[in-house]
Order: sequence, then structure tokens, then C-alpha cells
Amino acid sequence: MSSSIFDEFFFDFNHSILIKFQKLNICDTILKALKDENYETPTSIQNQAIPQILNHRDVLGSAQTGTGKTAAFAIPILQHLHFDKSRTKKNKRIQALIVTPTRELAIQIAENFTTYGKYTNVRNTVIFGGVKQGPQTDALRQGVDVLIATPGRLLDLINQGFLHLKDIQYFVLDEADRMLDMGFIHDIRRIVYLLPKERQTLFFSATMPENIVKLSQKILTDPVKVAVNPVSSTAQTIQQKLYYTNKISKVDLLLHILKDEKIKQVLLFTRTKHGADKIARNLLKRKITIAAIHGDKAQNQRQKALNRFKNGEIRVLVATDIAARGIDIDKLEYVINFDIPNIAETYVHRIGRSGRAGEKGTAISICEPEENIYIRDIEKLIKLKIPVVEDHPLPQTDKPMTSIEKKEWEKEKTKRKKEYFAARARKKNYASNKRKKSNKTANSSNSRNKNRSRRRPN
Repeated sequence: MSSSIFDEFFFDFNHSILIKFQKLNICDTILKALKDENYETPTSIQNQAIPQILNHRDVLGSAQTGTGKTAAFAIPILQHLHFDKSRTKKNKRIQALIVTPTRELAIQIAENFTTYGKYTNVRNTVIFGGVKQGPQTDALRQGVDVLIATPGRLLDLINQGFLHLKDIQYFVLDEADRMLDMGFIHDIRRIVYLLPKERQTLFFSATMPENIVKLSQKILTDPVKVAVNPVSSTAQTIQQKLYYTNKISKVDLLLHILKDEKIKQVLLFTRTKHGADKIARNLLKRKITIAAIHGDKAQNQRQKALNRFKNGEIRVLVATDIAARGIDIDKLEYVINFDIPNIAETYVHRIGRSGRAGEKGTAISICEPEENIYIRDIEKLIKLKIPVVEDHPLPQTDKPMTSIEKKEWEKEKTKRKKEYFAARARKKNYASNKRKKSNKTANSSNSRNKNRSRRRPN
């Protein structure tokens, strides 16, 4: 990305100028709400983004998890709307749209808008899939200024005629990299097409690969670029530990690690939804309070699990990377990588869930032979050798597979997967046929009874 395309505004997080929110030209109404939350000193991303957004500039923002990114766009949007004289209580129309990839993240952003805007008359609502649309459409009918939405439900309600985007003045695309990872690129293009050309656009992404840069260039106009610690850095407050073990020993090693009573609560990452459920079942057998959240879980199940974890009722919360994007837990000390991510940047985002806002954190990674190569990529990215824990009962003794072995293993894995789904389909068909047969028998019995009753003499 050439410097001629964007104005560069790079600040190192650890050396950002410590200024108060008052110096960012934030109005007293919003400052009062920030004071209630004990906010005094803005973070680096807030220092940079808030003045630019208040100045009506388009912004391309790059920031790690936990840097105060939501407040960086929510506060100035609230201020713009608070002073917008065209807004009336009777004629509320959606003027700000925030699009984000997951339900949890959408809920979290809506909560932040409510908190920062509680002394304004700016109203917001949140819409997402996986739940009945009735309460969401009711809220839209009552009128809102700010809409926070996931792409699928947004387009669905637009197609049904419940809302339009012709009055949007402020558009935020949040977590753009994850949005593309989840396959939302076509939905994003459709949403952008429906927006007015004259608008202020704010584009935030944790990482800036080439496809994200190209997308930003299509929807931003003369943007200012704001960024804090690049994705290759990890917070200095996080202590990192690495355990090498065999694939078959991973769960046993996890149980060994969890014997440490200092680990009161832990956020545990897996690569797949199936893996998350499998770990949850294994730990429940050992009487460890645990819940799993991922895309296959219903929204109310995910929210309930997250609330129980926040309230300290659950010791281990297992999550996939996509589901975890909306998790915001204060003072979370422990994160465990049960599966080492194959994308080095993902490691940085995962462990960034702990050690927030200067608090201490501990990131533990459990590595099997096939993941050794991922560790090398991670260490290359963060320019740091992760300390290895040698003193544990389940050391790594297996060697990584050769390319031929890997090919055979993948073939066997595919075969087993097909057999599993075929068996599941047979079971489903058997149950369906049994129900049909039962219904047929019942209908036949009812028909005979009716015929008998017709033949009875009066």
C-alpha cells in the first residue's frame, strides 16, 4: 500500500501521548457517560481516530483486539448525531450503520453505543440471525438512529421491506478481515451498493492483507489511516508458554495443566466446531465446568454460555476463532491454544484476549507434531522465541508425518468422514421411515374405526 494512497498516522501503543478525553473535543454530554465508566485517558487508536472522524474524514483503522476500537468510532458518531438538528423524536431514521461479522460482536457494539450515548437522545438497535425477527422489526418500526447488524439478517430485512439504507450518513465496516474469512464479501458488496454515495465511511480490520486493502480502496474516499501495534506484536504483559506433546496426549495434557488451581478461568481455542464439542464432552466427564460456543450453537445458547463465563459460573469456555471475535471479558488472565492456529496472526489475536489494558495475562499453547511448523511461523512473526515447558509428564515423542504419510492420513480421514455422515443419514432415514409407518398405521386405524362407526345400526 503506497503512502500516496493514504495519509499515514502511525503511533506506537506504548509511546502514545497521554491525553484526556476532554482534549479530543468530545462534548460534555458524552464525557459525562465516559466519566461514569471511569474512562479518563483514551487509547492510541482513540487518540488518532476520534479527531479525524469528528472532522468528517473517512478512516482506515488497523488495531489489535482490546485496544478500544469500538469507542474510537462509537463516540464521534454519537456526537455527530447528538448535534444533528434534522433529527427529531417523531422522525427517527437510520443514519448510522455498523456492520460486523458475528452476533456476539454486534451485541457488544450495541451495548457500547447505549453506554456512551445514555445522556443523548440517540437510539440504537441490533439485528442478527439465529433468532426470531419479530422483536427486531418492532424496534425498527419504533425508529432508531444507529443500526448495528450482521450482513445476512440486514439484507434479509431489507429484502422484506422492513428497512432501507438511503438515509445512511455514517457507515462502519468492522472486523473486515474476519468478514472476508467468513465468506461475506458478496453481502458486503450488496450493502455498499445500497448505500448513498455521499457518506462518511469507517473501515476497521485487525489485519491488512492485500484483499482487505483492495476492498478498502473501493469503499473509502481519501481516507486517513490510523494504526496501533502492528499485528506482529504481542502485549508485553502476556506471559507465553509452550507445551510440546503428541496428538493423542493433548486432552490428558490439558487436564494436567488445569490441575493448577491458580487457573480460575480460561478461554480455550480450538480450530473446529467439532473439536470444541469434543473437548467440552471430555472435560464434563471430569467434572470441570465448561461450555462451548461456535457457529452451530443457537444464539441464546451462546449468550447464556458467555454470561455464565463472565459471572464466574464456568471455569472453561471453549471457542472457535469466529465465535470468539465478540468475546470481551475484563481481567481474563488465561488463554489456552488447544490447537495451534495455522495463520500466525490468529495466534496474536487469540492471546490478545488476556492481558488487556495493562493487566497480566498468560497464554498457554499445546502443540502436536503436525503443528510444529506453525510455531515456527508464529515465532518468526512475533520475533520472539516462545518459552517451552519441558517439565511435564506427556512430552512429544512422535515425529511429524512425511508428505506421503500425510496424504494417506488425509485419505483415511476423508473416508471416515464420509462413513460418519453416511451412517448419520441412514439413521435419519430410518427414523423418518419409522415415523411415516407409524403415522400410516395410525391413519389406517382411524379410518377403520370411522368405517365401523358408520356401519353401526342406530
